[in-house]
Amino acid sequence: MASDLHRFDPLVPDREEGFMNLISRPLAWWRENRTTALATFTALFILLFTAGGAAGAANAVVKSEADSPVAGETFTIATDTTWAPFEFERDGELRGIDIDLIRAVAEDQGFEVEIDVLGFDGALAAVQSGQADAVMAGMSITAEREKSFDFSNPYFDSGIQMAVATDDDSITGYEDLAGETVSAKTGTEGYAFAESLGEEYGFEVTGFQDASDAYNDVTAGNSAATFDDYPILAYGIATGNVDLKTVTEQEKASSYGMGVKKGANAELVTAFNEGLANLIEDGTYQEILDDYLGDDAPEAASIGNGQAALGNQTLDVGEPGQLPEIPDFATDTPVENGTFTIATDTTFAPFIYQEGGENVGIDMDLLRAIAANQGFEVEVKTLGFDGALAAVTSGQADGMIAGMSITEERKQEFDFSDPYYSSGVQMAVAEGSDIASYEDLAGETVAVKTGTVGYDFASELSDEIGFEINSFQDSADMYNDVATGNSAATFEDAPVLQFGIASGNVPLQIVTDPEPGADYGFAVAKGQNAELLEMFNAGLKNAQDSGAYQMIVDRYLAIDDEESGGTSFFDLVMTSFPALGQGLLLTLAATGLSILFAMILGIIFGILKLSSNVFLRALAGAYVNIFRGTPVLVQAFFFYFGVPAVTGQPLDALTAGVITLSLNAGAYITEVVRGGVQSVDPGQMEASRSLGLGWGASMRRVVMPQAFKIMTPNLINQFIITLKDTSLLSVLGFAELTYQGRIVIASTFRSFEIWLVVGAMYFIVIWLLTLLSNWFDRKFNK
Repeated sequence: MASDLHRFDPLVPDREEGFMNLISRPLAWWRENRTTALATFTALFILLFTAGGAAGAANAVVKSEADSPVAGETFTIATDTTWAPFEFERDGELRGIDIDLIRAVAEDQGFEVEIDVLGFDGALAAVQSGQADAVMAGMSITAEREKSFDFSNPYFDSGIQMAVATDDDSITGYEDLAGETVSAKTGTEGYAFAESLGEEYGFEVTGFQDASDAYNDVTAGNSAATFDDYPILAYGIATGNVDLKTVTEQEKASSYGMGVKKGANAELVTAFNEGLANLIEDGTYQEILDDYLGDDAPEAASIGNGQAALGNQTLDVGEPGQLPEIPDFATDTPVENGTFTIATDTTFAPFIYQEGGENVGIDMDLLRAIAANQGFEVEVKTLGFDGALAAVTSGQADGMIAGMSITEERKQEFDFSDPYYSSGVQMAVAEGSDIASYEDLAGETVAVKTGTVGYDFASELSDEIGFEINSFQDSADMYNDVATGNSAATFEDAPVLQFGIASGNVPLQIVTDPEPGADYGFAVAKGQNAELLEMFNAGLKNAQDSGAYQMIVDRYLAIDDEESGGTSFFDLVMTSFPALGQGLLLTLAATGLSILFAMILGIIFGILKLSSNVFLRALAGAYVNIFRGTPVLVQAFFFYFGVPAVTGQPLDALTAGVITLSLNAGAYITEVVRGGVQSVDPGQMEASRSLGLGWGASMRRVVMPQAFKIMTPNLINQFIITLKDTSLLSVLGFAELTYQGRIVIASTFRSFEIWLVVGAMYFIVIWLLTLLSNWFDRKFNK
């Protein structure tokens, strides 16, 4: 039996057969049976591949649903009734971009949806009352709504257009609406835009619950025009059901998002974001957009500046100081429009502050982005708010950007750009304070920064409530005044206050909601630099339309909680020391130059005061009285702002500072020289003259050497005073030690530690200078 089995097995050789039979028998079997074998192998391969693929697909589906945080759940989605192409009835079925999208997301993430058609206002109320889990109704993501709703990533970027009746050729722009009535659907950005525009152009706005009623009001002649989101208008006109025509370009509006009640259904939002990203990646969402919008459909992957395609990942907004990298916003425009000097504040984070020795912030990044987009260059001067105002009005700077509120009073002195930020005012108190409202401030003192909307708001409120105002040049000083208990509260622009608290370095707490504030604008002197203003407006619009503006704002205001928090004192010193060291070098340079020129002036005018010529004595006396009788700060402002305004020739901060300190110190040294010379025995001069020396030689070889021995202590004292006076040059934007300290405080709000370090650096330098001076005194005055 074994031999029979062995005989019929083609792959088992006979023991007696040689090596050649071991090879030849399988080959012979293969030649006789290859057709059958190939068919068998192919069938097995197909079977295994199909089974493996099916198993893989099943595993993928299971994995996708398993990863979804809401797999297997059912959610009620509230929506509008008539807002095609986002929600409407097609072939007896509820359809639209919103409806198709939420169903596709639900399928991708493994959950079920029940659509509840309630109208827009009803949908909002249903979510807030808990009757619905989310609202999906072309809902614009706005700051106001974000107070009550949490939004998904944007799934559509909208715009607003104006439309009129097709046979109406009289209205082609907003100016033609004066005295007319326009229609809009309530709750939409078109309605809000029309209302704001109505105040400017003088027309009335009629609101309707449905877009179709708003359109019909125009075709019936009751309204002259209507405002609506462009996809709604475009869809209605394209279908032939809306007898209107658009007459304006799209105005930039907000993006649409799915909304849930604040603090609720976070997992649904997460699932929606992931599902939306998946649908964009596989092309499903693009097919939905193309189905309803055709050639007008946007590119799905670019919605929300690409945020929609990222799911729950964070959009990379770039580093501070970095130009935004967005395809629709050019930053490589050839520089053909010149260079402009722009003045700014020093301490108004997150709009302007320094990081790594570079000016950064919303204002700085936006300015550089606009300059790169419009083909001009900027030279930034950080002068402080009041100094920046003076620089523009005196012609030292071409423009100013410093979180500057656009007010009617300022419009008398400045021309403003279009607003680039809308601010609000909030009140903050020290942690643990009992003050919770404005009424609690009666009889107290509050701290504010000069030149801000917070200052104006506090001034008006103080008359009503009855509190005192303590004003500061820097936000950090203002915050510290509250933290130390000197002031009960502070009023500040909301983004500035929130940025400081979020950084972990401002120990205050916000106790009020933002009050309506003012718009920030870029400013130039009245009637000057109109071309610069025009380029700024054009660049700002490009930045807003392309998303570059929002990217810059998010870079500073969307702070990661994990990154917030204070740093240790050692880390603070290490990170700030390069900037402080650079400031110290400039302090020493300004001091050295000032002392050199002051000595020359002091010796010349000191000798003139000893002259027998009345005119020369009067000239020297006038010089001394003027520069000893006026504050150094006033002199600095005079040379930096006043002289250029008269001569038309601007001075840089170092030049103006050295001139100021040289003339000021020279006046004091003049009196030191005069006193030192007069202290020398007059017989010394007489003796040298009797030996045949001239007056000049006698002074140089006999009198002055003796006088310098007498003057040395006073000169050393004046050198120290001049070194300390360099700190006053910080108001001119001169980056000496005090200025660098203010810059570091602007971004860290750690004023106590920074001023401690700055003070220690001044003390060490002055102590070393004193030791050096005493050594010279001992060596040359033996």
